Amino acid sequence: MNKMYYLLIFIPMSILIHFMQIGGPSIQFLITALAIVPLAALLGAATEELSKYTGAKLGGFLSATFGNVTELILSFFALKEGLFDIVKASIAGSMIGNVLLVLGLSMFMGGLKNKTQKFAKEGVNVSVSLLTLAVISLVIPAVCTGNFSTADLNPVNYENLSVVIAIVMLIVYSCSLYFAFFTHKDLYGVDHEVSKKKWKQSTAIAILLIATAFVAIESELLVGNIEPMTEQLHLSKLFVGLIIIPIIGNAAEHATAVTMAIKNKMDIAIEIAIGSSLQIILFIAPILVLVSLLFKPMALIFNTYEIVALGVTVIIANKVCNDGESNWLEGLQLVSVYIILAATFFVV
Repeated sequence: MNKMYYLLIFIPMSILIHFMQIGGPSIQFLITALAIVPLAALLGAATEELSKYTGAKLGGFLSATFGNVTELILSFFALKEGLFDIVKASIAGSMIGNVLLVLGLSMFMGGLKNKTQKFAKEGVNVSVSLLTLAVISLVIPAVCTGNFSTADLNPVNYENLSVVIAIVMLIVYSCSLYFAFFTHKDLYGVDHEVSKKKWKQSTAIAILLIATAFVAIESELLVGNIEPMTEQLHLSKLFVGLIIIPIIGNAAEHATAVTMAIKNKMDIAIEIAIGSSLQIILFIAPILVLVSLLFKPMALIFNTYEIVALGVTVIIANKVCNDGESNWLEGLQLVSVYIILAATFFVV
């Protein structure tokens, strides 16, 4: 049994303290965050079990689609509350966390046990190239708007620009799935083991639906405590969005990647880290832009700190993944950069 499931006890606790108003915003935020972690693990487990019934190709698509449903739901409620800075920061933070923290810890822990680990660099290089394209698509609007004064900017224009970028990114993401699962699947050296079915198909579907429902409930509670918590602890929304929320939503996925690396399955660890980043920036972000049209349109324009962090992340990812090998020192370098960025976001 996954030890994370013991944290399920925090689900009734979070609901209870919310309705009885026990503790301050910080306590409620912490308890709710702990409740989301095992729910994310359950979503991953249910998707994995469903993939055993659907076959490798459709299973891969399910994993790609449901892999970041927790982040999508969290961001949806933040979007609904008009917390655009939190939403955009969490998008950037998820990518930064996956590439620097998750991949870094995977390389570090895997390298300590297995010294030098090899992976299929051709497939990884394609994924990193897609990440570079995605970051460029986010940088260009920010650079363009930065060249005009606030008075000269027409909000409608760059909101429309964000919609165009979102549609292009969704098309690229769809093509990347077809590329990976059909036309060039030989480039991706991930050999997934066919394990024994643990749940019935109906059980997996039921758990997926129930876990999604509870993630929605907990996400709404969490988002409701963000502003009071940041004021109480004097934290910036940038730090909460870039660091705290991505860690909450990706905790289960992070643990899986590190475990795979320790077992000398570096291809799977990289697929989780880089693949999750691609899902967030090429799928989740565009979907959120389109969904925001139902409320108040969100422009896909990131601030200077986020742009610099994304740029640094892509440059390092290109450098580290270029040779098809990893070791613990490269992992340490990635984690070090993440700690430096986190410390910077904490003080700005």
